[in-house]
Amino acid sequence: MERQTILHMFTPGKQMSPFDINMAVDAGFQVVVPYCGVGADEIRGMTQDAIFSRGPKGVKATGIFIGGRDVLLAADMLETARKSMVPPFEVSVMADPSGSYTTAAALVACVERQLRLRHDTGLAGRRVAILGGTGTVGRIAGVLAAAEGATVVLGSHRDAAAAQKAAEETGRRFDCILSGAAAGSVAERRALIADADVVLATAAAGVQVADDADRASATALLVAADVNAVPPEGIAGVGVMDDGKLLPEGRAVGIGALAIGNVKYQTEQRLLASMIRAEKPRYIGFREAFAMAREVAAEKD
Repeated sequence: MERQTILHMFTPGKQMSPFDINMAVDAGFQVVVPYCGVGADEIRGMTQDAIFSRGPKGVKATGIFIGGRDVLLAADMLETARKSMVPPFEVSVMADPSGSYTTAAALVACVERQLRLRHDTGLAGRRVAILGGTGTVGRIAGVLAAAEGATVVLGSHRDAAAAQKAAEETGRRFDCILSGAAAGSVAERRALIADADVVLATAAAGVQVADDADRASATALLVAADVNAVPPEGIAGVGVMDDGKLLPEGRAVGIGALAIGNVKYQTEQRLLASMIRAEKPRYIGFREAFAMAREVAAEKD
């Protein structure tokens, strides 16, 4: 009898994201089961519960998804799940807390694409300023950009101490160098983006982190990208549908939330689909998401 495909979805939070449940079903999983309030110390036991009950053949039709809101905890849970496997009882595992891994991957892949198309360059040697950079998407986007050779500054609307703490914590966990800066006042924000080649807006939905004058003050700007789809625009002048549209200053281009979201959606769906009966188990974090997002973004050329 053909085995049904099952996705066990673990989250430390009180609920699993309806978005991710929908994505899992649309990717082809026939049975999707959310488990809420799952602590890091429970991952080993729950993973082994999932792998031993279906036999070596049945595990190919089984997967685990890790959600939540903490990008560092999700990475740790993914690693714990990987270490809990007992070959040949081994299933694919994907982590995407708050959609941050796939969103950050799509964001950086879209920026890379516009840098190449519009400016014949890449992220290496570029300065990237991230407004709202201490959140889930901002931190992972910073790690991905730093891995490509960019100098990355996470901006916080709170203060420099909060920004630096997030930068050091994230850099230490993912073995990269990030720095932090305050971005709460107009003066702080403009100092942060003054010589930035790339400005990313990853703050909460409906929050504008840079107005027209702020954007115009970034005289080295090549690309501005915004993941906020809720009015007002996170970066003034960057529309949600923009995908390489010239900004008023005439040199930099903007990438809006829906253009990024289209790449994010396809990235997550393809990664989830790739887990179903994979010949070899896959362990999918933000680096694997970035590789997929690059493929998706390249299809637009």
